[in-house]
Amino acid sequence: MTDQQASPICSASGVTVRFGEPPRDVLSGIDLDVRSGETLAILGPSGCGKSTLLRALCGLIVPTGGVVTANGQPLSGVHEGVAIVFQNFALLPWLTVLENVALGVNGLDLEERAARARLDACIELVGLDGFEGAYPKELSGGMKQRVGIARALARGPQLLCMDEPFSALDVFTAETLRSEVYRLCRRADEVDASGDAVTGLHSMLIITHIIEEAVFLADRIIVMSARPGTVQCEIENTVPHPREYHDPAFEAMVRRLHAAIVAGEDLDETDRVVATRDRFEVLPEVTMAEVIGVVEVLHDHGDAMDLFELDEETEEELGRLLGLVKAGEMLDLVDSRADHVTVTDMGRQMRVQDAAGRKQVLAQQLQRLTVVRFALEVVRSSGDHGIGRDDLYAAMAQRQPHAAASLDTLIGWARYAELLTFDASEGLILAGEAL
Repeated sequence: MTDQQASPICSASGVTVRFGEPPRDVLSGIDLDVRSGETLAILGPSGCGKSTLLRALCGLIVPTGGVVTANGQPLSGVHEGVAIVFQNFALLPWLTVLENVALGVNGLDLEERAARARLDACIELVGLDGFEGAYPKELSGGMKQRVGIARALARGPQLLCMDEPFSALDVFTAETLRSEVYRLCRRADEVDASGDAVTGLHSMLIITHIIEEAVFLADRIIVMSARPGTVQCEIENTVPHPREYHDPAFEAMVRRLHAAIVAGEDLDETDRVVATRDRFEVLPEVTMAEVIGVVEVLHDHGDAMDLFELDEETEEELGRLLGLVKAGEMLDLVDSRADHVTVTDMGRQMRVQDAAGRKQVLAQQLQRLTVVRFALEVVRSSGDHGIGRDDLYAAMAQRQPHAAASLDTLIGWARYAELLTFDASEGLILAGEAL
C-alpha cells in the first residue's frame, strides 16, 4: 500500500467554519478522518453543522480555520474523488433517467462504449434498468433518489457522500432504499462483465439525524453537538453483519448512542453510560383525515381487505398507503398481518362516533405514543402563553435527535384531535381543549 493509499480519503484538522454578520461559529475545532474501506456516519440534530462539515470535506466551502486534506494532501478546490447524493434529488426535469445519470461521467476521459457500459451497470446496480427513458416527473421519490445515487456512482468516486438522502421520502420507501444502500456498502468492489470495478467506490459518508440509520449503515459513528458544531464523541460500530434492527447487539448500540446524545457521556467509558428513556416513535408523514379514510374504505369492504386490493381502491401510491396503514396500526385503528389489513375494535369504535367523538377517541390513542406525550408535556410546561415551533423542535431534538423530523406530522395529528392549537398570528403552539 502506498502512502497516499494509507492516508484518509478526507481529513479535517481543527476545522472551524464561521458565517454571518457578526460572525458566528457554525463548526468549531473539528477533527476527523474518513478512511478507505469504511462507512462513516455523522450523527447529530438539525442545525449542528453536519451538512456544513460535509461541504468542507468535499471542498465546496473553504473553512475559516483549520485544514482539510484529501488523500494526505491539502485540499485545494473540489475533492476530485468525492461524489454527493443530496436529499432533494437534484435531478434535471428535462433529462431522462439515462441522461441524468450520464451527467456523472461528464469530464471523464472515457470512450463512448466504456461510458455507456458504466452507466448501464450503475443503473442496474440501483434497480432502475428498464426506466432509462423515463423522466423525473414519471418517477416516485424513491426512484428519483436511486437516479441520484446512480449518477454519483457513475463518477467512479473514492468516497460517496450522502446528505440525509432519505429524509424527503416516506418512511417505508426510506427503509427500502436504506437497505439498498446497505447492500451497496457491502458490495463496493463489485465488478462488471468485463472484470472492471463497477463504481471504484472505497468508502461512504452518511449524514443523518436518525440513530438507527447510523447503526444500520456505519462502521464508525461520529456524534456531533450543536451551537457551534463540535465532535461530541466517536464510536466503532461492532454490530455484526448482516444487521437486523431487533438484534440485541443492534439495540444495545442504539441505547449507547442514545445515552451519549442525551447525557453527553463518553462512549468509551461504558460504566458511565446511563439508561435511556423510552424511545420516540417515528410518525409516518400522513394526515389524520387520510388515516380515517382508510378505516372507512375497510369498513365498506367488511372491515378487512387484501393490501393490494386496498391500494387499488384508494388509488394511493403503495409507499404512501403503507404509511397510512402504519399510522393506523400505531393508533390501534387497524391491524395488518402479511398482506391482510383489518379494522380493530378500537377502529370500529372510532368509526361509529360523530365528529366530536372521533376526536376524543383519537386524542386518547395519540396519548399512548411516547413522542406525543413528550411534546404535550413540553407545551403544558410553557404555560398559557404557548411555545414556538422552533423551541418545541429544539426540545425534541435535544431529547432524541431523530424525533424532531416527525414534528410537523405530530402537530397536525394533535391539532386534528384538539390536543394542540396553533396561534398563527403569534406563531405559537398551545394546549388544546382535549387537554
